[in-house]
Amino acid sequence: MDSSVENFLTELAIQRRASPHTLDAYRRDLARLTALAAGVELAALKTAQLRRGLMALHARQLAPRSIARTLSAWRSYYAWLARRGAIALNPADGLRAPKRARALPKALGIDQAAALLDRPAANLPDEPLQVRDAAMFELFYSSGLRLSELVSLDWPGGLDLAAGEVTVTGKRQKTRQVPVGDQARAALEAWLALRPQFKHKAQPALFLGRNGTRLTPRQVESRLAQWAQRQGVGVHVHPHMLRHSFASHVLQSSGDLRAVQEMLGHASIAATQIYTHLDFQHLAKIYDAAHPRAKSK
Repeated sequence: MDSSVENFLTELAIQRRASPHTLDAYRRDLARLTALAAGVELAALKTAQLRRGLMALHARQLAPRSIARTLSAWRSYYAWLARRGAIALNPADGLRAPKRARALPKALGIDQAAALLDRPAANLPDEPLQVRDAAMFELFYSSGLRLSELVSLDWPGGLDLAAGEVTVTGKRQKTRQVPVGDQARAALEAWLALRPQFKHKAQPALFLGRNGTRLTPRQVESRLAQWAQRQGVGVHVHPHMLRHSFASHVLQSSGDLRAVQEMLGHASIAATQIYTHLDFQHLAKIYDAAHPRAKSK
């Protein structure tokens, strides 16, 4: 290992108080740089050589996240050399790591959504709370709400059952109106008929716990996981999965990306476009199952 690397790591440990884990990561990443140099002084490496080194890491199928971390370590090391006058320019400046593959959100299939919501959940204790849960999950799926938006709803608040819409406050305190479907409206009416038996101390929350206080996000998450398990959905269901399912299914049936963007409350259409990839996956599965040229022989 180049002596300058050891000096750099020593400074990280003493002056910047880097953790042992961070130091180990830097040491591994700079060992890759030393291997790339093949006996040449690290200070003599040029941008083109570093770029070829990154390409070699990519060819070895190193994860984009790992390559980005390696490049960050190289850039920090060369910046340290530049501050000491050992080099004039940082050869790692201007280099870019491969883009990370964007993870697609997990959405329920239409049949899975039906399995979750169409049948009453069996063996859940306390019938009134079961009615409340049905209303929550129907509203989640019907309107594509965020978990924070759902638990912050008040009654009457922004819920207008007569008009079939709900007004919510999302990120950056932006409000939007979202339709509420007929099945969600029926489920909410059933819960509102039972809600007074839980309410106390003028609590305005739409969804109340057993003690009459507003439900927390963690409570909703736990109830949904129990509900999905007892409904036999077959996958772990978390609240945001219902929002993803709403977006994916509406886009599949309508093809209106702008409308889905507005209902989800996305500031940028780019955030909504990820659901077009989910839609493509759905179509690809249909193709693989039905097209005679797609079937394996």
